[in-house]
Amino acid sequence: MDRIPILRMGDTLLVTIQVDMQDQTALTLQDDLANRIATTGASGVMIDISALEIVDSFVGRMLTSISGIARILSATTVVVGMQPAVAITLVELGLSLEGVQTALNVERGMELLRRARQEKVLGR
Repeated sequence: MDRIPILRMGDTLLVTIQVDMQDQTALTLQDDLANRIATTGASGVMIDISALEIVDSFVGRMLTSISGIARILSATTVVVGMQPAVAITLVELGLSLEGVQTALNVERGMELLRRARQEKVLGR
C-alpha cells in the first residue's frame, strides 16, 4: 500500500498526491493527516492534486472529509492544482467539495492560507 508523504513547512502541512488514489490509500492519508495536524498544531493544509488525472466519487468525498477533519482541528485546507478534467468529473458526479477551498496553484494556495491565518489572529 502506498503512503502519501506529508511535509511540514512552518505552520502548513503539504501533501502532494502523485499516485492514483486507491480507497485504502485515501483512508490512510485521512488518518495520517489528522494525526499530523494534532501533533504539529499546523494551521494550514495544502493538498496538491496536480498529478491526478482521475478522481472518483470516493476520493472526492475523502477530500471533503479531510477538509472537515482539519477544520475541526483548527486548520484550513486548500486543494491546489486541480486539472480541468478532474473538475469536470467532480461536477458531473455531483460533488461540490463543500467546505474545501481551492486554488489554481501552490502559490495561490499559500496566499489563501496566509490570509486565513491573519483572519484567525484578528478574530474574524
